[in-house]
Amino acid sequence: MNAVERERIGAAFGSARDYDRHARVQHDIAYDLAARIAALDLPENPRILEIGCGTGFLTQALIEVGIGGNWLVTDIAPAMVERCKARLGESAGRRFAVMDGEYGLPEMGEFDLVCSSLAMQWFDDQEMAVARMLRSVKVGGHCLFATLGAGTFAEWRAAHEEEGLEAGTRRFAPLSELQNMQAGARVGDLVVQKRVESHDDALGFLRSLRAIGAGTPQPAHRPLGPAEMRRVMARFEERGSAVTYEVVIGHFRRSVP
Repeated sequence: MNAVERERIGAAFGSARDYDRHARVQHDIAYDLAARIAALDLPENPRILEIGCGTGFLTQALIEVGIGGNWLVTDIAPAMVERCKARLGESAGRRFAVMDGEYGLPEMGEFDLVCSSLAMQWFDDQEMAVARMLRSVKVGGHCLFATLGAGTFAEWRAAHEEEGLEAGTRRFAPLSELQNMQAGARVGDLVVQKRVESHDDALGFLRSLRAIGAGTPQPAHRPLGPAEMRRVMARFEERGSAVTYEVVIGHFRRSVP
């Protein structure tokens, strides 16, 4: 993904002003991830880096489960950083910054935890991103994230395929690829969850994608004509107008020498 494409994605999320109302699945995943982080053996005042904070679901969830310390909360979209900051407030122990979470990570090994909820699926190379995240934590430090797998929006893609068409929604990494990421540093198996979100109809699904900033199509995708789109929407509605999120949660740890 080139810089222009990353800018498009960042701009789409930055303009998602109605994100909180539509991002029900994203909210629940963030709270699940926060509960897992709360169970880690973090030091009393950990240094934490959050990648892709969005409007602050994970940040708030971590506060609610009692995670303190010194935080650097980041997102590639300046508007999202500002909204997260407005939601939770800046303090001596909580700083906010615009940062490219894939290519802009510090490599000083200064954090006890690097965490991210539903940002990594937009990266060029998630395995390299995990390697960078591990370099950003101290020896013995943790990297915990939730990302999306290839099964996400399978119902929408199937509606296209039945009409001999190709969906423009982003293609996410298959589980087999995610399982190979930095396997030597992984703690336990990847956790795979299937979360189903129901919509009134196809238009409701499409509007929700735009509302959460996730409507940026695959590069070079040819938009469907009106008649094609009507056929796809009808197929989708025949299937019940529900979509599956394939959520993949990974826990990695920097090795103790």
